[in-house]
Amino acid sequence: MKKLLHTLLLAFLFSSVAIAQNGIISGKVTDEIGLGLPGATVFISALNKGGVTDVNGNYTLIEIPVGDHNVTVSYVGYKKVEQVMTVVVGQTTVVNVAMEPGYTQTGEVMVIGDRLKGQAKALNQQRTNANITNVVSADQVGRFPDANIGDALKRIPGITIQNDQGEARNIIIRGLAPQLNSVTLNGERIPSAEGDNRNVQLDLIPADMIQTIQVNKAVLPDMDADAIGGSVNLVTRSEPTGKRLSGTLASGYNFLSNKPIWTGSLIASDRFAQGKLGAVLSLSYNNHNFGSDDIEAVWVEGDDGKAYIDEFDIREYRVQRVRRSANLALDYKINKNNKIFLSGVYNWRDDWENRFRMRVSQLEDAFNDGDFTTSGANNYNTTKARVEFQTKGGIGSDRVDNRRLEDQRNRNLSLRGEHQLDRLKITWSGTYAKASEERPNERYVSFRSKDQNVNVDLRNPRFPLAILANPSDNLGIEFNELSEQNGYTSDEDFNSKVDFTLPVSDKSIVKFGARLRTKTKERKNNFFAYEPTDEDAFGATIGDIPNENYSDSDFMPGSQFRAGVFGTPGFLGAIDLNNASLFDKEDVLGEYLPGNYNATESIYAGYAMADLTLTDELSGIVGLRLESTSIDYSGYILDVDNDTYSQTQASQDYTNFMPGVHLNYNFSDYSILRFAYTNTIARPNYYDLVPYAEFSPDDEELTRGNPNLKATTSTNLDLMYENYFQSIGLVSGGVFYKDVNNFIYSQRTEGYNDPQFGSDLEYTTFQNGGTAEIYGLEVSFQRQIWKGLGLYLNYTLTQSSTTGIQGRESDDLALPGTAENMFNASLSYETEKLVLRASLNFASDYIDELGGESFEDRYYDKQTFLDLNGSYAFNKNWRFFFEVNNLTNQPLRYYQGISSRTMQAEYYNVRFNAGLKFDLFNN
Repeated sequence: MKKLLHTLLLAFLFSSVAIAQNGIISGKVTDEIGLGLPGATVFISALNKGGVTDVNGNYTLIEIPVGDHNVTVSYVGYKKVEQVMTVVVGQTTVVNVAMEPGYTQTGEVMVIGDRLKGQAKALNQQRTNANITNVVSADQVGRFPDANIGDALKRIPGITIQNDQGEARNIIIRGLAPQLNSVTLNGERIPSAEGDNRNVQLDLIPADMIQTIQVNKAVLPDMDADAIGGSVNLVTRSEPTGKRLSGTLASGYNFLSNKPIWTGSLIASDRFAQGKLGAVLSLSYNNHNFGSDDIEAVWVEGDDGKAYIDEFDIREYRVQRVRRSANLALDYKINKNNKIFLSGVYNWRDDWENRFRMRVSQLEDAFNDGDFTTSGANNYNTTKARVEFQTKGGIGSDRVDNRRLEDQRNRNLSLRGEHQLDRLKITWSGTYAKASEERPNERYVSFRSKDQNVNVDLRNPRFPLAILANPSDNLGIEFNELSEQNGYTSDEDFNSKVDFTLPVSDKSIVKFGARLRTKTKERKNNFFAYEPTDEDAFGATIGDIPNENYSDSDFMPGSQFRAGVFGTPGFLGAIDLNNASLFDKEDVLGEYLPGNYNATESIYAGYAMADLTLTDELSGIVGLRLESTSIDYSGYILDVDNDTYSQTQASQDYTNFMPGVHLNYNFSDYSILRFAYTNTIARPNYYDLVPYAEFSPDDEELTRGNPNLKATTSTNLDLMYENYFQSIGLVSGGVFYKDVNNFIYSQRTEGYNDPQFGSDLEYTTFQNGGTAEIYGLEVSFQRQIWKGLGLYLNYTLTQSSTTGIQGRESDDLALPGTAENMFNASLSYETEKLVLRASLNFASDYIDELGGESFEDRYYDKQTFLDLNGSYAFNKNWRFFFEVNNLTNQPLRYYQGISSRTMQAEYYNVRFNAGLKFDLFNN
């Protein structure tokens, strides 16, 4: 590396002689209040030379001849600026440009409001990017039109979102499951606190902290290649131009929990030390009491060929979620050509949860043995069912407060630099990031009895029901189990990279660099079961302990779903489990040890690419990326019969060469045809590689890891046409194709016989398939159609096929995660002060998990969301805003085999939020 740097520096010294009659122009393009404009075009027509501003509005033009030059700055939705810039020999001339919003339509200058200003930033970045992207930008006052990152993403063509507890959590891009996509923060991969996978929970990061969302659907050679579906880059605020103080204070209402929502944020920024030092501090807080009403069923095929349920749950969740986030970004201008940046991001989310679960099980045996009576078609009664009432909570002291606490945190600290050495630009960065999830003193108490009298109603399989025939039997259900567990998962990254950019001629730029990513991930859980020394004194039945009826006549799936009577969270939290005279304690290895593991991963990457101007209209990027991966992992294998365990270790090493070609043909400044050929990778989840066996005797469920899993690779082709309008609009259409090899799928089999753990189990494992083909089209329309009235439409059609799925070779199976149809529509009205928007989002159903046969396949059902939001500006500094989400009361629904057969239906109801936003500028 020292020799390489020495050679490069000598080359620059000699090249500086050749360019002695040239200079550099740099600066920042801002809007009327001093905020940077990303994606602005800065062009010198006499030299046929120009550049594009970065995400903060900065630009640099090198090798500009000495003298005066007429420079044109253009930006969709803003008035064009022409300015004379003077270049001094061997020096960098700094020229900042301020632009005014507005465009001319039918001879009239149209004024644009806050939403359109944010939309203009997104479209300009998308237009000037070298690759196929979609961009969502915060509006002019720094607030996304959606409440969280996931809600903003789901409106982008080709993207659908998986929800959890009513909030967008996991992203699917062009039919590729969450683990096949990447989420980065300022270009650095965000570590995952998920124990089983690499997914990043989007509901951990509040939208208030993010300035821009970039979705790269065709990655460049200088980007990390672990993005088969695509890469989502979250960009935080940085490099202020002057003093700014803004904030949000809001409250709302959740119509399921009937409790308030509290939200606050603050942004403060300024420049110090004669403008050399910039600082941006962003703070965010959200406190939301919510919940969900949930029913779940496991369907089986009886001996008579009919579909029955073996297990049925009624679940009521009560949740409080508190998010706090902080971001400090510093930049220091050493001189005109050298800058360094230091940024730190801290996200902290607490989820306190109580869950009350009524479960009816062992119904399959009753149906197959004929132990039931009927009272009409698909309406049954049996006295052979097992019924359980379980309360989830936590210890009653400290922060846990009688509830299960899930404490998730994500930290990111990054130091980077930018250096312009004559023609050569060097950028570098070093990043430390850590994600963690801690679940302390999580407690469960369950009461369970067999041979219970139960009614089973399958007349409407969309709303199956199994419930005690006599509600009074609830109080007589007997004590079953009392447990406490602690969970901890961490994912720690150290990343570094260096990039060199060097113009070779007026029509070609060479860029090359290296990257190192190191990761350590571990999960450390435990589980203890407690047996009362005197069960009668503890409480032999539910009726003997403090209890409460959690049945709700307004239960979202229907009033017939009565959860029943449970032990209270206060009772569970107050139990003194450390009192050996009251409880016998057992360390239950089978409940947690197979889930514990440790993994280390190192990725060494290098790339080289050439940015070529082939003609006045045609440009391209050609490059090659190399990534070498080394993974070491260890886990545990449990001998259930002897209650002993052994540690197992394994490793994987592999290297991938990934060429890429990107071509852009510009019919005009606003009309572009793009083509991309790329190669990408998705590495297996660490936990899936561990050769563990996780067995639940009560649920008769067995899951095994697979140490032979291979990384998934994909060859991708994209063709996209984009036409932009100066009136802030876009018409685009394109097609895409992905040839995926060794895709990984989860396979679930009912009635599995295992030589170690027994027979008639529900068995899940992970396999490599053969190949999968994904192909589709995307179309988008975005335009102001008449005097403040705007229309936004996009549609994505996705098709897929697979080969090599074990036991299903003759079935025509789609790739799990592929939603065939995705549609977004938004109608907006905007004046200088008022903004109103109604948004519709639809995604069709798709297969989520493969079973041993089609009857067992699990599908994620179609979903339709309708949201409203708006704002009114009292003046340039103060405005009122509101948001209404999920007006359709869209549930999270899974079905098994056929769409009428519900596996899960979880409802969240509507939520409303409103408040004030202030922005004070002094640029």
